[in-house]
Amino acid sequence: MRISAQKKLEEPVWRARQAAHQKRVQPWVEPHLARGYRGESHPIEDFLWNYYSLRPALLMRWHPGVGVALQGEHARDFLAFTGYVENEEGVFADPGLLKPERRRSLKWMVAMLRATKERVGGFGCFGLHEWAMVYRAKEKRYDAWPLRLGQAGTDAVVESMPVRCTHFDAFRFFTGDARPMNRIQPTRPTSADFENPACLHANMDLYKWAFKLAPFTSAELVADCFELVREIRVLDMRASPYDFTAMNCAPVCIERPEGRAEYEARQREFAMRAEPLRERLIAVCEAVLAGCDL
Repeated sequence: MRISAQKKLEEPVWRARQAAHQKRVQPWVEPHLARGYRGESHPIEDFLWNYYSLRPALLMRWHPGVGVALQGEHARDFLAFTGYVENEEGVFADPGLLKPERRRSLKWMVAMLRATKERVGGFGCFGLHEWAMVYRAKEKRYDAWPLRLGQAGTDAVVESMPVRCTHFDAFRFFTGDARPMNRIQPTRPTSADFENPACLHANMDLYKWAFKLAPFTSAELVADCFELVREIRVLDMRASPYDFTAMNCAPVCIERPEGRAEYEARQREFAMRAEPLRERLIAVCEAVLAGCDL
């Protein structure tokens, strides 16, 4: 145990925060679990659980975050979770326990987050990444849902607009015919060089970085990121080539000027909301790395 926690929480205080967190995320978790029990899929919300892969029980789990010691009889329950230790101050998550490979990963993460924060946002992509994923495609990601403009109409939209995707984990799903059309050619090793603060997927990924930092991220920060990613995902699918009107999901018609204007306005709103979340994640990374060095 190489650090002293900076803040102590008495049991009534942290128990109240724990209960508030679980009450907040329960309405997000329960519908997903109910659909799974019934064997039903949801083309919009399933992505939040399948791609990001955090189990509902882990989203429900409360952590106080780095630099906080829990007091009281039940604080020792947290010792069952990886990363927690106990000393005279209480029970807390100790960065000193991190293995070298995890520290290297953390340094990469904070460098990527800082670089993304400093870049000028590029708001001219208009969500064309989803269209490029089905360009001249024989198979689609969501075969149960029709293309709003049909295959020929979808292909025509991709051919009529510049493709400017900066996010590798979107670009890698482009069809073979669509990849050469992209302005840049990101790869896994170069992915951090292109992350953009305007990109919907870069801002959705704040949720991924938040839960990967657990138990050093507070559960409240993870929930804040999840709340944002849920809203961004809806816009992502509304602006996609698929027709989800049967799900009361009205399209954002990016093939029209008014649709592109609507997309950019929402994209700017999400970028503004993501900025303080990114800053909070950077602060967590810095605190954890400082704790590792003690």
